[in-house]
Amino acid sequence: MDFETITKIGLAAADKGAGVLRSQFGKILSIQKKNITDLVTNADIESEKVIIQTIRDQYPGHAILAEESGIKSGEKDCQWIIDPLDGTTNFAHGVGIFSISIAFAFKQEIMVGIVLNPESGELFSATKGCGAMLNKNPIRVSNSKSVQDSLLVTGFPYDVKPVFPELMTRFSHCLKAARGIRRLGSAALDLCFVACGRFDGYWEENLKPWDTAAGMLIATEAGARVTDFSNRPYGIDDYEILATNKQIHDEMLSLLAIEVKI
Repeated sequence: MDFETITKIGLAAADKGAGVLRSQFGKILSIQKKNITDLVTNADIESEKVIIQTIRDQYPGHAILAEESGIKSGEKDCQWIIDPLDGTTNFAHGVGIFSISIAFAFKQEIMVGIVLNPESGELFSATKGCGAMLNKNPIRVSNSKSVQDSLLVTGFPYDVKPVFPELMTRFSHCLKAARGIRRLGSAALDLCFVACGRFDGYWEENLKPWDTAAGMLIATEAGARVTDFSNRPYGIDDYEILATNKQIHDEMLSLLAIEVKI
């Protein structure tokens, strides 16, 4: 498999999707609700269309999993995983923290990851085994050795009611222990910001494969440790994700642990 060409096509697709998002950012949008808090705009839909078309022009037989259009069947060993606009709520409110996330999996293993913020122009990328890059410059995770000296980032699921007590318990534990906590609103960027050392750790739950596939590879290739809250290796279909600079990982696991009352 030619991952160099895969990356080239993924970058071209991300660039075309970014053009759509930039052309619509800050304008009056057609906004729909998937549920009470989960939004989708015409920008999500149009970005996804041009991304998929760019990939299909080169690889018409590859399978695709995209947030808005779902699964498009194809070669089982080759799948693209696409979020055309990660951070839709930010986008809809004119907040320039959002991204396009494109990953490529070969035989169910993520091999290429691309995350682009169209507003800042920051392009994060990684190929498995080759390290991670920000605008073609190598990046690494931070050297923070304790949560006390760490800046963390998290996100909240769209439907917080079923998990609200556990969510707030974990948030409280981390808030008390850390230097600070941020919530940006884009899981893909959260993972990339861990990768380049801006954040020392990130946790979230109830995400989808398109939220984490690219960012997880980028973070891992930059030296991050990525697991679930029970320290099991993270897979893109898992419910929980914890990504850190490795050095604070065990401490974060302790902070996220919740005693289950029977």
